[in-house]
Amino acid sequence: MQRTIFDTPVINSCMHWLSRLLLWLTGWHVEGVAPTAPKYVLIAAPHTSNWDFPLTMMVCFALRLNICWMGKASLFPPIVGGVVAWLGGIPVHRERAGNLVQSMVNALDCKSRMAIVVSPEGTRSNVIHWKSGFYYIALGADVPIALGYLDFKGKVAGIGRLLQPSGNIAADMAEIRGFYADITGKNP
Repeated sequence: MQRTIFDTPVINSCMHWLSRLLLWLTGWHVEGVAPTAPKYVLIAAPHTSNWDFPLTMMVCFALRLNICWMGKASLFPPIVGGVVAWLGGIPVHRERAGNLVQSMVNALDCKSRMAIVVSPEGTRSNVIHWKSGFYYIALGADVPIALGYLDFKGKVAGIGRLLQPSGNIAADMAEIRGFYADITGKNP
Protein backbone atom coordinates (compact mmCIF):
# COMPACT_ATOMS: atom_id res chain seq x y z
CA MET A 1 0.00 0.00 0.00
CA GLN A 2 1.21 3.48 -0.78
CA ARG A 3 1.49 6.52 1.45
CA THR A 4 -1.84 8.24 2.08
CA ILE A 5 -3.09 11.52 3.48
CA PHE A 6 -3.63 9.68 6.78
CA ASP A 7 0.09 9.02 7.24
CA THR A 8 1.32 12.39 5.93
CA PRO A 9 2.16 14.12 9.25
CA VAL A 10 1.58 17.87 8.73
CA ILE A 11 -1.39 17.46 6.39
CA ASN A 12 -2.96 14.85 8.68
CA SER A 13 -2.75 17.22 11.68
CA CYS A 14 -4.26 20.08 9.67
CA MET A 15 -7.06 17.79 8.47
CA HIS A 16 -7.71 16.66 12.05
CA TRP A 17 -8.37 20.20 13.25
CA LEU A 18 -10.21 21.26 10.07
CA SER A 19 -12.47 18.19 10.30
CA ARG A 20 -13.25 18.81 13.96
CA LEU A 21 -14.12 22.44 13.15
CA LEU A 22 -16.32 21.54 10.15
CA LEU A 23 -18.13 18.80 12.07
CA TRP A 24 -18.77 21.23 14.94
CA LEU A 25 -19.96 23.99 12.58
CA THR A 26 -22.40 21.60 10.90
CA GLY A 27 -23.76 20.31 14.21
CA TRP A 28 -22.17 16.84 14.14
CA HIS A 29 -20.88 15.18 17.29
CA VAL A 30 -18.22 12.43 17.20
CA GLU A 31 -18.54 9.65 19.77
CA GLY A 32 -16.09 6.97 20.80
CA VAL A 33 -12.37 6.68 20.33
CA ALA A 34 -10.05 5.12 17.80
CA PRO A 35 -9.85 1.34 18.17
CA THR A 36 -6.72 0.15 19.95
CA ALA A 37 -6.45 -2.92 17.70
CA PRO A 38 -3.56 -2.48 15.26
CA LYS A 39 -5.59 -3.95 12.37
CA TYR A 40 -9.33 -4.07 11.77
CA VAL A 41 -12.11 -3.82 9.20
CA LEU A 42 -14.23 -0.70 9.75
CA ILE A 43 -17.84 -0.86 8.63
CA ALA A 44 -19.07 2.50 7.32
CA ALA A 45 -22.84 2.26 7.58
CA PRO A 46 -25.45 3.08 6.66
CA HIS A 47 -24.33 4.19 3.19
CA THR A 48 -27.28 6.03 1.64
CA SER A 49 -25.90 9.31 0.28
CA ASN A 50 -22.94 10.96 -1.41
CA TRP A 51 -22.51 12.92 1.85
CA ASP A 52 -21.46 9.72 3.63
CA PHE A 53 -17.97 9.82 2.13
CA PRO A 54 -16.88 13.34 3.20
CA LEU A 55 -18.48 12.89 6.62
CA THR A 56 -16.76 9.52 7.10
CA MET A 57 -13.42 11.05 6.09
CA MET A 58 -13.90 13.91 8.57
CA VAL A 59 -14.80 11.48 11.35
CA CYS A 60 -11.70 9.40 10.55
CA PHE A 61 -9.53 12.54 10.71
CA ALA A 62 -11.24 13.67 13.93
CA LEU A 63 -10.53 10.28 15.54
CA ARG A 64 -7.00 10.25 14.05
CA LEU A 65 -7.58 6.96 12.24
CA ASN A 66 -5.18 5.74 9.56
CA ILE A 67 -7.47 4.10 7.02
CA CYS A 68 -7.76 2.76 3.52
CA TRP A 69 -11.17 2.51 1.90
CA MET A 70 -12.55 0.51 -0.98
CA GLY A 71 -14.33 2.30 -3.81
CA LYS A 72 -15.56 1.46 -7.28
CA ALA A 73 -12.82 1.60 -9.92
CA SER A 74 -14.55 4.40 -11.84
CA LEU A 75 -13.55 6.76 -8.99
CA PHE A 76 -9.89 6.25 -10.02
CA PRO A 77 -9.57 7.70 -13.55
CA PRO A 78 -6.10 8.59 -14.90
CA ILE A 79 -4.41 11.49 -13.06
CA VAL A 80 -7.28 11.99 -10.57
CA GLY A 81 -6.90 8.34 -9.55
CA GLY A 82 -3.52 9.09 -7.97
CA VAL A 83 -5.11 11.74 -5.76
CA VAL A 84 -7.98 9.40 -4.84
CA ALA A 85 -5.46 6.68 -3.92
CA TRP A 86 -3.54 9.23 -1.80
CA LEU A 87 -6.84 9.87 0.01
CA GLY A 88 -6.73 6.18 1.00
CA GLY A 89 -8.72 4.68 -1.86
CA ILE A 90 -8.33 1.12 -3.09
CA PRO A 91 -10.03 0.55 -6.47
CA VAL A 92 -12.55 -2.31 -6.69
CA HIS A 93 -13.32 -3.66 -10.16
CA ARG A 94 -16.84 -4.98 -9.61
CA GLU A 95 -17.18 -6.33 -13.15
CA ARG A 96 -14.08 -8.55 -12.88
CA ALA A 97 -14.21 -11.97 -11.35
CA GLY A 98 -11.47 -12.12 -8.77
CA ASN A 99 -10.80 -12.64 -5.16
CA LEU A 100 -11.13 -9.23 -3.58
CA VAL A 101 -11.55 -10.76 -0.14
CA GLN A 102 -8.25 -12.66 -0.36
CA SER A 103 -6.36 -9.63 -1.68
CA MET A 104 -7.62 -7.54 1.28
CA VAL A 105 -6.69 -10.36 3.69
CA ASN A 106 -3.20 -10.39 2.14
CA ALA A 107 -2.95 -6.59 2.50
CA LEU A 108 -3.87 -6.84 6.20
CA ASP A 109 -1.43 -9.71 6.71
CA CYS A 110 1.56 -7.79 5.36
CA LYS A 111 1.00 -4.63 7.44
CA SER A 112 1.61 -4.15 11.15
CA ARG A 113 -1.13 -1.48 11.36
CA MET A 114 -4.02 -1.11 8.94
CA ALA A 115 -7.72 -0.33 8.90
CA ILE A 116 -9.84 -1.02 5.83
CA VAL A 117 -13.14 0.85 5.56
CA VAL A 118 -15.92 -1.08 3.84
CA SER A 119 -19.48 -0.08 3.06
CA PRO A 120 -21.31 -3.38 3.50
CA GLU A 121 -24.20 -2.26 1.29
CA GLY A 122 -21.78 -1.94 -1.64
CA THR A 123 -23.93 0.90 -3.04
CA ARG A 124 -25.92 3.96 -1.98
CA SER A 125 -29.11 2.32 -3.28
CA ASN A 126 -31.57 0.67 -0.94
CA VAL A 127 -30.54 -2.94 -0.32
CA ILE A 128 -32.19 -5.74 1.63
CA HIS A 129 -29.02 -7.69 2.46
CA TRP A 130 -25.50 -6.48 3.07
CA LYS A 131 -22.63 -7.97 1.13
CA SER A 132 -20.61 -10.29 3.36
CA GLY A 133 -17.13 -9.49 2.02
CA PHE A 134 -16.23 -7.31 5.02
CA TYR A 135 -17.00 -10.24 7.33
CA TYR A 136 -14.85 -12.69 5.39
CA ILE A 137 -11.98 -10.19 5.17
CA ALA A 138 -12.00 -9.82 8.96
CA LEU A 139 -12.40 -13.57 9.51
CA GLY A 140 -9.62 -14.45 7.04
CA ALA A 141 -7.19 -11.92 8.50
CA ASP A 142 -8.25 -12.73 12.08
CA VAL A 143 -8.96 -9.08 12.84
CA PRO A 144 -11.97 -7.46 14.55
CA ILE A 145 -14.78 -5.59 12.83
CA ALA A 146 -15.21 -1.99 14.04
CA LEU A 147 -18.83 -0.84 13.90
CA GLY A 148 -18.64 2.70 12.52
CA TYR A 149 -21.74 4.75 11.93
CA LEU A 150 -23.22 8.03 10.69
CA ASP A 151 -26.57 8.69 12.36
CA PHE A 152 -28.16 11.57 10.47
CA LYS A 153 -31.16 11.68 12.80
CA GLY A 154 -29.08 12.80 15.78
CA LYS A 155 -26.07 14.06 13.78
CA VAL A 156 -23.85 11.64 15.69
CA ALA A 157 -20.98 9.64 14.22
CA GLY A 158 -18.29 7.39 15.55
CA ILE A 159 -17.23 3.85 16.24
CA GLY A 160 -19.51 1.88 18.51
CA ARG A 161 -17.50 -1.21 19.31
CA LEU A 162 -15.29 -3.97 17.99
CA LEU A 163 -16.67 -7.40 17.13
CA GLN A 164 -14.32 -10.34 16.67
CA PRO A 165 -15.91 -12.60 14.01
CA SER A 166 -16.62 -16.05 15.43
CA GLY A 167 -17.09 -17.87 12.13
CA ASN A 168 -20.83 -18.16 12.80
CA ILE A 169 -21.90 -15.55 10.26
CA ALA A 170 -25.61 -15.80 11.09
CA ALA A 171 -25.07 -15.04 14.78
CA ASP A 172 -22.47 -12.35 14.15
CA MET A 173 -24.59 -10.62 11.48
CA ALA A 174 -27.60 -10.66 13.82
CA GLU A 175 -25.46 -8.89 16.44
CA ILE A 176 -24.25 -6.36 13.84
CA ARG A 177 -27.80 -5.74 12.57
CA GLY A 178 -28.90 -5.19 16.17
CA PHE A 179 -26.24 -2.50 16.60
CA TYR A 180 -27.38 -0.64 13.47
CA ALA A 181 -31.14 -1.05 14.09
CA ASP A 182 -31.64 2.47 15.49
CA ILE A 183 -29.13 4.27 13.24
CA THR A 184 -30.63 6.40 10.48
CA GLY A 185 -28.91 7.18 7.18
CA LYS A 186 -29.38 10.43 5.29
CA ASN A 187 -31.88 8.69 2.97
CA PRO A 188 -33.45 6.01 5.19
